[in-house]
Amino acid sequence: MAPNEQARKHHDELFPGHVSTLAVTDPELIEYFDNFAFDEVLRYGNLDTRTRLMVQLAALIAGQGLREYRIMLGAALTVGVTPVEVKEIVYQAVPYVGMGKVFDFLHATNDVLAAHGVELPLEGQSTTTPETREDRGLAVQREIVGADRVAAMYANAPADTLHIQRYLSANCFGDHYTRSGLDLRTRELLTFAMLVSMGGCEPQAKGHVAANLNVGNDRQTLLSVVTQLLPFIGYPRTLNAIRLIDEGA
Repeated sequence: MAPNEQARKHHDELFPGHVSTLAVTDPELIEYFDNFAFDEVLRYGNLDTRTRLMVQLAALIAGQGLREYRIMLGAALTVGVTPVEVKEIVYQAVPYVGMGKVFDFLHATNDVLAAHGVELPLEGQSTTTPETREDRGLAVQREIVGADRVAAMYANAPADTLHIQRYLSANCFGDHYTRSGLDLRTRELLTFAMLVSMGGCEPQAKGHVAANLNVGNDRQTLLSVVTQLLPFIGYPRTLNAIRLIDEGA
C-alpha cells in the first residue's frame, strides 16, 4: 500500500522536496501513517491549515516529540505560520508544560528560524509591566474562565495556597495571555491541545473545554483539534479528550 495521491499532495505541500528516511527503512508504517495523517484525518473538521499546524506544534511540545516538532515547524513556516506566531506557541507552553520541558523546544525553534533566515530576537509582544501584569491577567482570566469561576477559585483556596491563585492570574494569564501575536481564541486552542496531549491533566483540560466555549471555539472546533492531533498523540488521549468535550460541550 503506497501513500495515495491526496496524501502525497498534502505531504508535498508541507514538505516540498523532502524525502523521509523512514520511507526507506520503514516503508509500510510510513505508507499507512501518511495515508491516515495527511489524507484521512484531514477530511474531517473546520480547521484551516495554519491553525492545524499550530495546534499540532503545541501538542508535540506537550508530548515531547522534539524531532517531529522540528519537521512540523518547517511545514508550519512553509504554509504561512509566522515566526512571531511560532514563538508565541512556544511561550504559551511554558506555564502549562514547564520550562524544564520547553527549554529544548525553544532552542530548536531558534535553530529552525535562523536556518530560515529569521533574525532574532523578534519584536517583543509583551503588553504588560510588572505593575500591571496581575490586574491585566485577572481581567483576561475572568474573560476566559468566567468571573464567577475565578472568584470561587480565590474564595475556596486555602490560605497557604492562595499565592498559587495569584501566580495563575499574574503569571499564566498576565505574562502570557495578554501578549500580542496570537488572539485569545487561538491561545485557548493551543492550551487545550497541550493539556490533552500531556495526559493526566483531565480536570484542567475539562476547564479549558469550557474556556474555549467562552471565547467562541465551539464543539466542532474542539473535535477538529482532537482529530488533527490523533496521529501524533494516539487513541487513549484522543478518546479521553472526546469524553471531556462530551461532558463540557
